[in-house]
Amino acid sequence: MIETIISGVGSYLPKNVVTNEDLAKIVETSDEWIRSRSGIGQRHFAAEDEASSDLATAAAWAALDQAGLKPRDIGLIIVATVTPDKTFPSTAVYVQDKIGAPPGIAFDVSAACAGFLYAMNIAHDFIRTGQVKHALIIGAEKLSCFLDWDDRATCVLFGDGAGAVVLTGEESQTAREPRGILATYLSSDGRLAKHLYADGGPSSTGTVGKVRMNGKEVFRNAVEQISNAVFEVTERAKVSRHEIDWFVPHQANIRIIESCGKRLELNESKVIVTIDKHANTSSASIPLALDAGIRDGRIERGQLLVFAALGGGLAWGSALARY
Repeated sequence: MIETIISGVGSYLPKNVVTNEDLAKIVETSDEWIRSRSGIGQRHFAAEDEASSDLATAAAWAALDQAGLKPRDIGLIIVATVTPDKTFPSTAVYVQDKIGAPPGIAFDVSAACAGFLYAMNIAHDFIRTGQVKHALIIGAEKLSCFLDWDDRATCVLFGDGAGAVVLTGEESQTAREPRGILATYLSSDGRLAKHLYADGGPSSTGTVGKVRMNGKEVFRNAVEQISNAVFEVTERAKVSRHEIDWFVPHQANIRIIESCGKRLELNESKVIVTIDKHANTSSASIPLALDAGIRDGRIERGQLLVFAALGGGLAWGSALARY
């Protein structure tokens, strides 16, 4: 039996740091207003000549380095993004080219903030069925490119960045407890798409569009579905949520994160929070938070991690893994 191991993690944040005070100079807002409603203190914005594939490539190199692998070892690349370089081809093929990976499987996944978990699930299936040994999954977003600067309810919430994870297939050993991805869960409800979306697209308006959000409905659904997703994935793995060492949620809003933690009866000391420094980076937020937790020493090998997210679609999901 093949186990899907997290063998490397990496991230990249653009150099341009934009504080709440910086935004207050161009938008009718304040540091207090943004922090009290979202928990955000700053975000990173990519340069005009930085594409999502550039962010993804930088994160990919960091993950490969931690895994001790070369691009030639990678058989599958999945990029989760709603801000691709081009309508087509996929951002993943640009990453494939930029890191010098050989011909192999490369494609994008579009599930907004839940995209990274969708990519993880897909890569897990590729690995455990023996189609590839090493997969590179990346969440990468340049959300600053389609924010409406006249809508302070949304423009202050988002940032740019990328996080990458290398997944590796290894033979399981009955002498020790299972490692890697133990269970996953995905779902979506298109009836709720009207609450979080971009109001443009190639076949509808011929434009990229801008982010639109019904904050109240997104908040309500996020708390409910993220919590339910954790309940579901722990049940599938036959693991008590009280055994969880770290909850690594999508970084959308500090109040959502805190509400989910309470509903799950998880102490706040077990929750990885990066929204204050990164803002909402959509599909990049979970791998960015994971990398932060690993690099500062909080997350250690052998610990039980649960990931969960909800985003446009509305789409949501979770994954349970022993790191």
